[in-house]
Amino acid sequence: MPTTRTRSVSVLVCVAGLGAAVLAACAPTSDTSAPASSSSASLADCTPSTLKVRTAGKLTVATDDPAYDPWFSDNDPTNGRGYESAVAYAVAGKLGFARDAVTWTKAGFNQVIQPGPKAFDFDINQFSISAQREKAVDFSSPYYSAAQAIITRKDSPFAGATSLAALKGARLGAQIATTSLTAIDQIAPTTKPLVYDDTSKAGQALQNRQVDAIVADLPTAYYLTSAELTDATIVGQFQPTRGDQEKFGLLLAKGSPLTSCVSAAVDALRTDGTLTALQKQWLSQATDVPELT
Repeated sequence: MPTTRTRSVSVLVCVAGLGAAVLAACAPTSDTSAPASSSSASLADCTPSTLKVRTAGKLTVATDDPAYDPWFSDNDPTNGRGYESAVAYAVAGKLGFARDAVTWTKAGFNQVIQPGPKAFDFDINQFSISAQREKAVDFSSPYYSAAQAIITRKDSPFAGATSLAALKGARLGAQIATTSLTAIDQIAPTTKPLVYDDTSKAGQALQNRQVDAIVADLPTAYYLTSAELTDATIVGQFQPTRGDQEKFGLLLAKGSPLTSCVSAAVDALRTDGTLTALQKQWLSQATDVPELT
């Protein structure tokens, strides 16, 4: 992510159903500019008859279980509702697969970022693209961008923090194997951060006062504070100055013959405005969040 940014940034909050227990929900305005390294594949050459998919004539797409709003809706990725479900079907369409030719399968987050064969053609599950992960898997061009955010209780002495330095004395927590956990290094807290299996568990630890604050991507922060946590607030957002930019990509097996075509499909969806349109459909504008420096 950029190392500098304006004091406040317009963000998005979900308008999708808020009833399900979720990890994430809202988002800053997505980066719709072309990625630094886009696909060299031509979509004209990416067709169901030429693509080396797992099952002839079918596109197998994976995500986690449960699948959270607003990325998905009603824990049902097949219904096309929610931002990531809609993106998956849009990518399939660009590759020439009809909706009924898309097959969904379940795969755990920590499982699929490990090296080895995959039981899907691509996985969509808010995977942050990182150089470390790219040693084990492939990623498509990014379909979404998000900042990091600090969440605390409204009665916390850290609720009024205006800088990352003001959080050094806080007990911090984050989900395992995420950019959010890596981003805590930038704060350099005086106590070692606590690590949780998922962000919902981190949020519960905050609720139980086991931590002073948690770090999550801004979409997750908005959902947690609006629908999951009681008397919680977003202290602010920040752009990591070390590590990798928070951009989400479709995950494929390392060296997958599909990577260039899937990236070409994502690039085309960015260029023709589909990604922006889908964000407007599933996400809506909200207030500004202060930038922590």
